[in-house]
Amino acid sequence: MELKTISEVSKTFNISTRTLRYYEQIGLIDSTKKEGYSYRVYDEKAILSLQQVLILRKLRIPLKQIRDILSSEDAIMAIEVFKQNINQLTDEISALTTIREILNSLVEKLQLQGKLRLKLDLLSDDSILNIVSSLTLQKSNLKEERSMEELNKATESLSTLKNVRIIHLPPYTVASSHYIGENPEENAGNQLEKFLKDSNLYNIKPDARVFGFNHPNPSSERQYYGYELWVTIPEDMEVPAPLKKKHFEGGMYAAHSIIFPNFHEWEWVSNWVNINNPKYEANYAVDGEQCMGGLLEEHLNHVYNSNFDWPKDREQQIDLLFPIKFKTQE
Repeated sequence: MELKTISEVSKTFNISTRTLRYYEQIGLIDSTKKEGYSYRVYDEKAILSLQQVLILRKLRIPLKQIRDILSSEDAIMAIEVFKQNINQLTDEISALTTIREILNSLVEKLQLQGKLRLKLDLLSDDSILNIVSSLTLQKSNLKEERSMEELNKATESLSTLKNVRIIHLPPYTVASSHYIGENPEENAGNQLEKFLKDSNLYNIKPDARVFGFNHPNPSSERQYYGYELWVTIPEDMEVPAPLKKKHFEGGMYAAHSIIFPNFHEWEWVSNWVNINNPKYEANYAVDGEQCMGGLLEEHLNHVYNSNFDWPKDREQQIDLLFPIKFKTQE
């Protein structure tokens, strides 16, 4: 039986090692430790489970429901989950179809008028209601079977971001927790958590924010990668070892919110910034190889959650922050 290391699985399936560890933590896949391997390894059964998870994620099935499906030997559970999601998608499709048909009707009405000026009564409530009442909503006739290629195309189409926020981060003084080795996010997080508790930071600075980034990035040339976490602190606050006190310059960022561990959506943000963006362009950090190019992950409500001991398995929200600048005028 061929065993694959976590880095091999990460590369093969284009999924972060952090996500793999999270899937293992919540019971979706299993790994083992074998003599002679410095990393955890995955057998054929684990790989098959991962493939099932990835396909179900592309079908927009939530992780909790995926866990229910994989942990049940009875097909009834899968059928029930799929029916629930079909109902939700049907409602969404109906709503979008209604909007599409109204827009098509308005386009036709404008074209028939043949005038450039928009009559005010065209968009009156009565006019819209008349259009809506004449609509015949048709259900899509989908094939019974779809290929993985079609599923991937559908996923790609749904991955185009439309709600990216533009935010400006001010300069901050931060306490930095950095760890290079196995499970760097967890170890850096444990160091930061101790600092938050010992310093009583929430009561000193209740608006404190937490940011993280790879440092250095994962690479096939190195055994381990690192992760660094920053928490904003008062400028005159002392920081105990192993944490370090640093200054963050701030800047402008494209922001997109995710639910942990959907880090594959970094690609969506990158595409939004770098492909056919008429207004903004990337503003990578000079030492980008060492710090994710200046990209940041803001762990929302982290200090608050830590202070009130929220359970670790509660839904975690993260802002993906991509450094940008205005395009120069040629």
